[in-house]
Amino acid sequence: MKILNWIIVILGIFGLIGVRMMEDRLFYDPFLDYFHLANKDATFPDFDLIPLILNYLFRFLLNLILSAVVVHFIFKNKQWTVQAMVLMLIVFVITFPLYLYAISTKFEIGYLFSFYMRRFVIQPLILLLIIPMFYYRKQALSKS
Repeated sequence: MKILNWIIVILGIFGLIGVRMMEDRLFYDPFLDYFHLANKDATFPDFDLIPLILNYLFRFLLNLILSAVVVHFIFKNKQWTVQAMVLMLIVFVITFPLYLYAISTKFEIGYLFSFYMRRFVIQPLILLLIIPMFYYRKQALSKS
C-alpha cells in the first residue's frame, strides 16, 4: 500500500510538471513570452482581462488539486491536506490582486516585483514550503 501512495505522489508531481510544460497550450497568458524574453525593455503585451483572469484561476485550481494530492498522499492526513489547501488559497488571494494591479499599471511598481508576484500566482511555490513544514510537524508530533 505504501508503494501505491508514492506512485500517486509521483503522478501528482508529474501533473504539476505537466501543467508547467504545457502552459503555452493550456492557458491564455500573453505574459509568457513577455517574461521569457528576460528583457525588461520588451513591449508590454496587449491582453484581454477576463480570459486572462479565468485562465489564471483555472491554472490555480489545477495546481491546487495536484498539490493537495501530493500533500495528502505524503502525510495521509485529511486535516493537513485541508490546511495546505487553505494556505495555498491565502497566498493566491494575496498575490493575485497584487499581480492584477501590476498588470493594470503596466508593471510600474517594478518589473521584478511583478515577475515574482506572477510566479506565486501561476506556480505552486508554496508547496515547497508546506511539505517541509508538515514534515517537521510530523516529526515533532511523533517525538511528543
